[in-house]
Amino acid sequence: MTDPHTSRHVVVTGAAGALGRAVVQHFLDQGARLALLDHRMEHLVSTFPGLDNSQHLLLEADVTSTEAMGEAGRRILAAFRQVDALVHIAGGFEMGEPVHGLTRAAWDRMMNLNAWSFIAVSQALVPAMIERKTGSVVAVTAKSAARGAAAMAAYIASKSALQRLVEASAAELAPHGITVNSIAPSVLDTPANRQAMPDAKPESWVSTAVAAQTIGFLASPAAAALHGQHLTLDA
Repeated sequence: MTDPHTSRHVVVTGAAGALGRAVVQHFLDQGARLALLDHRMEHLVSTFPGLDNSQHLLLEADVTSTEAMGEAGRRILAAFRQVDALVHIAGGFEMGEPVHGLTRAAWDRMMNLNAWSFIAVSQALVPAMIERKTGSVVAVTAKSAARGAAAMAAYIASKSALQRLVEASAAELAPHGITVNSIAPSVLDTPANRQAMPDAKPESWVSTAVAAQTIGFLASPAAAALHGQHLTLDA
């Protein structure tokens, strides 16, 4: 059983997704105490039916809402007293219109899910890390954030914005002993991606287990000298 007095305390957003499940398993294997967030509680309950809630927390929260994340942050800190690592996986992807036909709704949706959510989650939990002068934040960006592509303008712009937020946050928090970095996968091998791209070759994609291990590295003391980096994952 996890010892709440000696284990690391890790928060994972988007925990019920394919990558989230792999990340959760990675930290469980390390004996961490986890706070798992998703936008639907039923997703968490069905994904982690055996999780011991006396040791871990399952929380429903909208990561794009500063109010919802503020409440989630208060509940986490009341239970854990500290957060050693914050892994922000929650986000979204969609193909979209060309730039000249892009709707404000599509733009706002991607920016809220992929960029603003990082701000809302950070506001809820980073101040407690600053107080302790230690911690790590790991986001999930994208290899595609480096350059625009047809019919992906809003998504790529939002992931690029997320990378700039990670870099800015890293510069701000390094003096407080906190690291902020991201993984930038090409395509993750998930059931949703296999369904969406049935003619593709999943063997050329990045496994969620490998991505989880890289996140674990960035959240560990071994990555103490990395600040504002985006580790590209490409099989």
